[in-house]
Amino acid sequence: MAMEEEEPSQLKRALIDSSAGAISGAISRTVTSPLDVIKIRFQVQLEPTSSWALLRKEISAPSKYTGMLQASKDIFREEGIRGFWRGNVPALLMVMPYTSIQFTVLHKLKSFASGSSKSENHINLSPYLSYVSGALAGCTATVGSYPFDLLRTILASQGEPKVYPNMRSAFVDIVKTRGFSGLYAGLSPTLVEIIPYAGLQFGTYDTFKRWAMAWNHTQYSNAIGEDSLSSFQLFLCGLAAGTCAKLVCHPLDVVKKRFQIEGLQRHPRYGARVEHRAYRNMFDAMKRISQAEGWAGLYKGIIPSTVKAAPAGAVTFVAYELTSDWLESILT
Repeated sequence: MAMEEEEPSQLKRALIDSSAGAISGAISRTVTSPLDVIKIRFQVQLEPTSSWALLRKEISAPSKYTGMLQASKDIFREEGIRGFWRGNVPALLMVMPYTSIQFTVLHKLKSFASGSSKSENHINLSPYLSYVSGALAGCTATVGSYPFDLLRTILASQGEPKVYPNMRSAFVDIVKTRGFSGLYAGLSPTLVEIIPYAGLQFGTYDTFKRWAMAWNHTQYSNAIGEDSLSSFQLFLCGLAAGTCAKLVCHPLDVVKKRFQIEGLQRHPRYGARVEHRAYRNMFDAMKRISQAEGWAGLYKGIIPSTVKAAPAGAVTFVAYELTSDWLESILT
């Protein structure tokens, strides 16, 4: 009888976590799509991404994009406002199951580690367990949603004129030229990236929440002020967590993008394309990129990436917390 009474509660909790995760991911992704498009254009460009680098290296080949403002103007002029949301449909198809799986698995892991399914008890977990739970949840979500991430990257990077008019044509061409394994190109560096990234993001988010609660405790004499955080405080915690995680893991994201587009067609106006099997493995890719493009090559797109990651993390966490509380109030 006890098991029968417990099961609906577990199902409700899973429904709340998965729904809140999907909604928060969709909101965050749509809001930050323009920055993501600019970041991807920088990451897949083999030529330098700044005018200063062009002058320093005395490279005669022109670069398509040489800065955030210039890239924004070019994309708007050539592709219109819709260009900033290029690849957003596969991105939503990727991010919604990703965040849904991630938050569901994260809650299960934290419940197991803390011995309680109540979210308010998870904040007392050790930082080590917070980081490990976040890393494992990120890995699970990545494997489950990766093909959509690949399609998003390809559609967002192609520019005008389009090589692939829609997601279906890109999917068919990838399967035809690379086989089904092509849908998982770049998965290895992605998993290597997501372990520290998700671990840092969720671990530092929990750490900043604990610090914020401690600060509240010094400001308020009652328990309510200590245990509850305002939406603005949650936003700041998410902002800091997203920034820390992105600054550490960005080079692995550049390598992943190169693997995702290697060998695929790209209009010449966007510069040299990444040839098929240009890199043997992740470490070879990092070595070749640093040799050919300098260490700065591993940080191409870092500015729009960080500018995007900070609000994306903040919006995701705030939207998740608020949606989760709302769903919990109507389902329980």
